[in-house]
Amino acid sequence: MQRLRDYEHTGEGRTRIMINSPKSDTSVRTIPLTERAVRLCSQHDPHCPAAFVLTGTEQFMEPRQLQKRLSKYTKACGLEGVHFHTIRHTFATRCVEAGVEIKSLSEILGHANTSITLSRYVHSSMELKRANMDKLAVVGL
Repeated sequence: MQRLRDYEHTGEGRTRIMINSPKSDTSVRTIPLTERAVRLCSQHDPHCPAAFVLTGTEQFMEPRQLQKRLSKYTKACGLEGVHFHTIRHTFATRCVEAGVEIKSLSEILGHANTSITLSRYVHSSMELKRANMDKLAVVGL
């Protein structure tokens, strides 16, 4: 779902909500959820398969409103420059830190291959680098 300029239908270049198919075959996938996520989802009407995740109804949340809410929440936390794609990168990094196997992570993210996941999405922290260097102690280094 995106809000895009639509010269063809609006005539004046106004924007409208566009709901289209995902951009690639790997974008259509089954993603296993944590128990916590399942509990949150169970709060929505299970008899409404067309429900949007954030509203629990067939009515979507306006993308601009969603962006405003994210900005409000991150500002309250003292964070700047956080966008929804930033959250995706953070998720990938935290998965690697937690020991999630890279092939599974790559498929969950919908990447065509693991090199995209590793080179563009996973960002190593100093703590993770230290933890990995500490593993060398096991072999006497």
